[in-house]
Amino acid sequence: MGNYTHMIDLLQLQKSMILAHLRAGDVAVDFTMGNGNDTLFLSQTVGAEGHVYAFDIQPSALASTEARLAAAGAPENYTLICASHHRVKEFVEGPIKAGMFNLGYLPGSGHKEITTLRSTTMPAVEAALDLLASDGVLLVAVYPGHEEGDLEGQMLDTYFRGLDRRKICVTRIQIVNSPASPFFFVVEKK
Repeated sequence: MGNYTHMIDLLQLQKSMILAHLRAGDVAVDFTMGNGNDTLFLSQTVGAEGHVYAFDIQPSALASTEARLAAAGAPENYTLICASHHRVKEFVEGPIKAGMFNLGYLPGSGHKEITTLRSTTMPAVEAALDLLASDGVLLVAVYPGHEEGDLEGQMLDTYFRGLDRRKICVTRIQIVNSPASPFFFVVEKK
Protein backbone atom coordinates (compact mmCIF):
# COMPACT_ATOMS: atom_id res chain seq x y z
CA MET A 1 0.00 0.00 0.00
CA GLY A 2 2.97 2.27 -0.56
CA ASN A 3 3.57 5.25 1.68
CA TYR A 4 -0.05 5.66 2.69
CA THR A 5 0.55 4.90 6.34
CA HIS A 6 -2.90 6.18 7.28
CA MET A 7 -4.55 3.42 5.22
CA ILE A 8 -5.50 0.17 6.85
CA ASP A 9 -2.99 -2.60 6.13
CA LEU A 10 -5.29 -5.58 5.61
CA LEU A 11 -2.50 -8.14 6.07
CA GLN A 12 -1.46 -6.64 9.41
CA LEU A 13 -5.09 -6.51 10.46
CA GLN A 14 -5.51 -10.20 9.58
CA LYS A 15 -2.47 -11.11 11.68
CA SER A 16 -3.69 -9.10 14.65
CA MET A 17 -7.07 -10.91 14.48
CA ILE A 18 -5.26 -14.27 14.56
CA LEU A 19 -2.91 -13.18 17.35
CA ALA A 20 -5.89 -12.26 19.53
CA HIS A 21 -6.71 -16.00 19.69
CA LEU A 22 -3.63 -18.08 18.82
CA ARG A 23 -0.98 -18.93 21.43
CA ALA A 24 2.19 -21.00 21.70
CA GLY A 25 1.31 -24.70 21.86
CA ASP A 26 -1.92 -24.35 19.86
CA VAL A 27 -2.92 -26.15 16.67
CA ALA A 28 -3.62 -24.11 13.53
CA VAL A 29 -4.47 -24.87 9.91
CA ASP A 30 -3.45 -23.03 6.75
CA PHE A 31 -6.21 -24.17 4.42
CA THR A 32 -4.61 -22.56 1.34
CA MET A 33 -0.84 -22.94 1.65
CA GLY A 34 0.10 -21.07 -1.51
CA ASN A 35 3.68 -19.86 -1.12
CA GLY A 36 3.70 -20.46 2.62
CA ASN A 37 3.46 -16.95 4.04
CA ASP A 38 0.55 -17.81 6.34
CA THR A 39 2.04 -21.23 7.14
CA LEU A 40 5.23 -19.53 8.33
CA PHE A 41 3.30 -16.96 10.38
CA LEU A 42 1.24 -19.71 12.04
CA SER A 43 4.31 -21.91 12.63
CA GLN A 44 6.19 -19.10 14.34
CA THR A 45 3.13 -18.15 16.40
CA VAL A 46 2.38 -21.63 17.80
CA GLY A 47 6.08 -22.41 18.30
CA ALA A 48 7.80 -25.74 18.81
CA GLU A 49 5.06 -27.03 21.16
CA GLY A 50 2.29 -26.26 18.69
CA HIS A 51 1.47 -27.65 15.26
CA VAL A 52 0.39 -26.32 11.89
CA TYR A 53 -1.29 -28.31 9.14
CA ALA A 54 -1.15 -26.74 5.68
CA PHE A 55 -3.07 -27.79 2.56
CA ASP A 56 -2.63 -27.19 -1.15
CA ILE A 57 -3.47 -29.23 -4.24
CA GLN A 58 -0.37 -28.06 -6.15
CA PRO A 59 2.95 -29.83 -5.45
CA SER A 60 4.78 -26.59 -6.35
CA ALA A 61 3.06 -24.90 -3.39
CA LEU A 62 4.40 -27.54 -0.99
CA ALA A 63 7.91 -27.15 -2.43
CA SER A 64 7.95 -23.36 -2.14
CA THR A 65 6.41 -23.49 1.35
CA GLU A 66 8.95 -26.06 2.54
CA ALA A 67 11.76 -23.85 1.22
CA ARG A 68 10.29 -20.74 2.85
CA LEU A 69 9.92 -22.48 6.25
CA ALA A 70 13.47 -23.85 6.10
CA ALA A 71 14.96 -20.49 5.05
CA ALA A 72 13.16 -18.74 7.92
CA GLY A 73 14.33 -21.32 10.47
CA ALA A 74 10.73 -22.22 11.39
CA PRO A 75 10.28 -24.81 14.11
CA GLU A 76 9.67 -28.34 12.79
CA ASN A 77 6.05 -28.14 13.86
CA TYR A 78 4.24 -28.43 10.54
CA THR A 79 2.65 -31.01 8.29
CA LEU A 80 2.35 -30.05 4.61
CA ILE A 81 -0.45 -31.92 2.86
CA CYS A 82 -0.96 -32.17 -0.89
CA ALA A 83 -4.73 -32.48 -0.86
CA SER A 84 -7.78 -30.27 -1.18
CA HIS A 85 -8.62 -28.35 1.98
CA HIS A 86 -12.14 -29.81 2.05
CA ARG A 87 -10.51 -33.11 3.15
CA VAL A 88 -9.12 -31.51 6.34
CA LYS A 89 -10.87 -33.94 8.68
CA GLU A 90 -8.98 -36.86 7.13
CA PHE A 91 -5.74 -35.31 8.45
CA VAL A 92 -6.65 -33.11 11.42
CA GLU A 93 -8.53 -34.30 14.49
CA GLY A 94 -8.97 -30.93 16.11
CA PRO A 95 -9.76 -28.88 17.94
CA ILE A 96 -7.91 -26.07 16.17
CA LYS A 97 -7.44 -22.56 17.54
CA ALA A 98 -7.00 -20.81 14.18
CA GLY A 99 -7.53 -21.40 10.50
CA MET A 100 -6.58 -19.23 7.55
CA PHE A 101 -8.03 -19.27 4.05
CA ASN A 102 -6.61 -17.16 1.24
CA LEU A 103 -8.99 -17.96 -1.58
CA GLY A 104 -8.15 -17.44 -5.25
CA TYR A 105 -5.10 -18.68 -7.14
CA LEU A 106 -1.51 -19.43 -6.18
CA PRO A 107 0.41 -16.13 -6.35
CA GLY A 108 3.21 -16.12 -8.91
CA SER A 109 2.39 -19.57 -10.27
CA GLY A 110 1.21 -18.41 -13.67
CA HIS A 111 -1.71 -20.84 -13.26
CA LYS A 112 -4.57 -18.42 -12.81
CA GLU A 113 -6.96 -21.07 -14.06
CA ILE A 114 -6.28 -23.10 -10.89
CA THR A 115 -8.29 -21.34 -8.21
CA THR A 116 -10.13 -22.32 -5.09
CA LEU A 117 -13.66 -23.36 -6.01
CA ARG A 118 -17.04 -22.93 -4.34
CA SER A 119 -17.56 -26.70 -4.54
CA THR A 120 -14.61 -27.37 -2.20
CA THR A 121 -14.38 -24.03 -0.37
CA MET A 122 -17.82 -24.45 1.21
CA PRO A 123 -17.20 -27.92 2.70
CA ALA A 124 -13.71 -26.78 3.79
CA VAL A 125 -15.15 -23.79 5.67
CA GLU A 126 -17.86 -25.98 7.24
CA ALA A 127 -15.23 -28.53 8.33
CA ALA A 128 -13.04 -25.72 9.71
CA LEU A 129 -15.95 -24.44 11.80
CA ASP A 130 -16.58 -27.97 13.11
CA LEU A 131 -12.92 -28.29 14.12
CA LEU A 132 -12.72 -24.83 15.66
CA ALA A 133 -12.18 -24.69 19.42
CA SER A 134 -14.16 -22.27 21.54
CA ASP A 135 -12.38 -18.91 21.43
CA GLY A 136 -10.92 -20.00 18.09
CA VAL A 137 -10.79 -17.91 14.93
CA LEU A 138 -11.05 -18.47 11.19
CA LEU A 139 -9.85 -15.88 8.76
CA VAL A 140 -11.19 -16.15 5.21
CA ALA A 141 -9.70 -13.77 2.62
CA VAL A 142 -11.73 -13.37 -0.57
CA TYR A 143 -10.51 -12.02 -3.91
CA PRO A 144 -13.55 -10.75 -5.85
CA GLY A 145 -11.44 -9.45 -8.78
CA HIS A 146 -12.05 -12.67 -10.74
CA GLU A 147 -15.39 -14.38 -11.36
CA GLU A 148 -14.97 -17.46 -9.16
CA GLY A 149 -13.60 -15.28 -6.35
CA ASP A 150 -16.58 -12.96 -6.58
CA LEU A 151 -18.97 -15.93 -6.47
CA GLU A 152 -17.07 -17.48 -3.54
CA GLY A 153 -17.43 -14.22 -1.64
CA GLN A 154 -21.18 -14.07 -2.29
CA MET A 155 -21.62 -17.72 -1.25
CA LEU A 156 -19.66 -17.24 1.99
CA ASP A 157 -21.47 -14.01 2.83
CA THR A 158 -24.82 -15.78 2.53
CA TYR A 159 -23.58 -18.77 4.58
CA PHE A 160 -22.04 -16.68 7.36
CA ARG A 161 -25.18 -14.52 7.66
CA GLY A 162 -27.11 -17.68 8.52
CA LEU A 163 -24.93 -18.75 11.48
CA ASP A 164 -26.22 -18.47 15.04
CA ARG A 165 -24.75 -15.22 16.41
CA ARG A 166 -24.97 -16.58 19.97
CA LYS A 167 -22.31 -19.18 19.05
CA ILE A 168 -20.35 -17.57 16.23
CA CYS A 169 -19.43 -13.95 15.53
CA VAL A 170 -18.65 -13.13 11.89
CA THR A 171 -17.14 -9.79 10.89
CA ARG A 172 -16.58 -8.70 7.29
CA ILE A 173 -13.73 -6.28 6.66
CA GLN A 174 -13.77 -4.57 3.28
CA ILE A 175 -12.68 -1.34 1.64
CA VAL A 176 -16.11 -0.17 0.57
CA ASN A 177 -15.08 2.24 -2.18
CA SER A 178 -12.95 -0.38 -3.94
CA PRO A 179 -15.34 -3.26 -4.73
CA ALA A 180 -12.76 -5.42 -6.57
CA SER A 181 -10.27 -5.24 -3.68
CA PRO A 182 -9.74 -8.27 -1.46
CA PHE A 183 -11.82 -8.45 1.71
CA PHE A 184 -11.99 -10.90 4.54
CA PHE A 185 -14.24 -12.51 7.08
CA VAL A 186 -13.19 -13.00 10.69
CA VAL A 187 -15.13 -15.90 12.21
CA GLU A 188 -14.87 -16.19 16.00
CA LYS A 189 -16.32 -19.02 18.04
CA LYS A 190 -17.70 -17.96 21.42
